[in-house]
Amino acid sequence: MTILITGATGQLGHLVIDSLLARGADPEAIVAGARDLSKAADLADRGIRVVALDYDDAASVSAALDGVDSVLLISGSEVGRRTPQHKAVIDAAKAAGVRKLVYTSAPKATTSDLVLAPEHKATEELIAASGIPAVILRNNWYTENYVGSMSQAAESGVLAASVGDGKVASASRQDFADAAAVVLLEDGHIGEVYELAGDIAWDFSELAAAIAEIVGRPVEYTALSTEEHAAQLAGAGLDEGTIGFVTALDTGIRSGTLAETDGTLARLIGRPTTPLAEGLRAAA
Repeated sequence: MTILITGATGQLGHLVIDSLLARGADPEAIVAGARDLSKAADLADRGIRVVALDYDDAASVSAALDGVDSVLLISGSEVGRRTPQHKAVIDAAKAAGVRKLVYTSAPKATTSDLVLAPEHKATEELIAASGIPAVILRNNWYTENYVGSMSQAAESGVLAASVGDGKVASASRQDFADAAAVVLLEDGHIGEVYELAGDIAWDFSELAAAIAEIVGRPVEYTALSTEEHAAQLAGAGLDEGTIGFVTALDTGIRSGTLAETDGTLARLIGRPTTPLAEGLRAAA
């Protein structure tokens, strides 16, 4: 069985390949799709076939999928352009007769009001309409998303956000990568939509405490209103679009969109998910 990993040189893609190999996958059965082949030299050195794959270049996508049995479609990073980019992969996968398509989506993508959800909802609908046997991995937040906040708090002693007392059931990228590897290698997952989250949902006071433990200084969580947060971001020089995006994410957290956890991720990977402080420390 040949497995194609899209975005293979990205942080998640690289970890998925590591996890596949650790689970006994044949390196020659793994295909790493990358927009910049120069970033995939280490993968080629491990016996993995590296192919050009640019979501915006349909010809490269079709060529990369030739002869592939399974595909991990890692969602693109360009917000606002992801639906057509993902469609190029889905269309090519259907034409190639792919037998398993795994997609990294967002929590409750089809019903969530999270600002990132619409493109994931559209992608899930495209996958369903294609008829390709598929598994949907609705990944919660990566703990590593807060490394930047940790750096700022290490300097200021303040963690400021407009999330109120909202909680986040984050897990490490490695946790999510292991889940992707499991469903790529195992039978029995076709048709499943997995809501994947860390074992424990934490609030921002707990995030501040975890950061304080790591950086070795007191860190206080300051709860801002959306308006106060927007003004603070504007004062830091962010543009209006970015300010709107960041505050919308915080509004989603405040409303509980990232708080749910039912242990599915831990069951899939066969171990507890990575605790918050441990995940932050490893990423620092």
